[in-house]
Amino acid sequence: MGTGVQEKQASLTQAEVLPLSSSSQSNGLKQTRSVLNSLFSGAVAGAVAKTAVAPLDRTKIIFQVSSARFSAKEAYRLIYRTYLNEGFFSLWRGNSATMVRVIPYAAIQFCAHEQYKRLLGGYYGFQGKVLPPIQRLLAGSMAGTTAAMLTYPLDMVRARMAVTPKEMYSNILHVFVRISREEGLKTLYRGFTPTMLGVIPYAGLSFFTYETLKKLHAEHTGRPHPYSYERLAFGACAGLIGQSTSYPLDVVRRRMQTAGVTGHTYGTILGTMKEIVSEEGVIRGLYKGLSMNWVKGPIAVGISFTTFDLTQILLKKLHQMGYTA
Repeated sequence: MGTGVQEKQASLTQAEVLPLSSSSQSNGLKQTRSVLNSLFSGAVAGAVAKTAVAPLDRTKIIFQVSSARFSAKEAYRLIYRTYLNEGFFSLWRGNSATMVRVIPYAAIQFCAHEQYKRLLGGYYGFQGKVLPPIQRLLAGSMAGTTAAMLTYPLDMVRARMAVTPKEMYSNILHVFVRISREEGLKTLYRGFTPTMLGVIPYAGLSFFTYETLKKLHAEHTGRPHPYSYERLAFGACAGLIGQSTSYPLDVVRRRMQTAGVTGHTYGTILGTMKEIVSEEGVIRGLYKGLSMNWVKGPIAVGISFTTFDLTQILLKKLHQMGYTA
């Protein structure tokens, strides 16, 4: 009789454990798929957005690291001269380095943002819902910081390739080798501090603005999913606000990154800012190229957020139709 009771308890234990194990495994697979989808969607979003604005981005960097006065007319002249002297595809010089950086950067940033939203939502009791404003801002800042920390040397390489003639660096690997030999490995992290200080408000405000506009749109229209052109508009607003806020630190970062090839020596953030202001002034120095960024930035961020959302939707539909594992 005792044996019968024990067998019954054992069978009950197995019956209780099996569904829990199956449920746990199912949740694990869902989480893994969510992470992989976010990584892939973020990579596609970053690649599409940056390629679309690469000529404007290169032009902006060239003005940022020089003492030449910026204007829309001068920017157009620079683009036209580059086209005449070096050919059409030279406008995308450095874009290969941009892709090497932006694909992992965007993949990590978007994936990290989704995971931080999930973690913060679970911690504050908002799982599956739009986070409150403070948590929304925090999730974006943490996502941007995570991505920037993991991919910073690639940003340095991209900046060097953008401001130097093609004879100086033949490819991405050549940039790494020359910088390491001639300037030391520490140079690969020059400008890291202003990058971190700049990415916190930039990423935080960008994600915060985009998520907030989507939330307000859903409440106002009753549609949970905005149209593509609405996503572009929300992303453009997010890019405009985020980049305008952190722009001076972006200029400082570029000056410090390219100091080895421009003949300047920039030591600290404050020292770099003082030198820029004393030579060029506040607006013409620290905000040089901002008007171009108001064109380039909203387009890039709008395309990026829209591409991420649409790729996520596409992957979910493919999974529902049985085309993905």
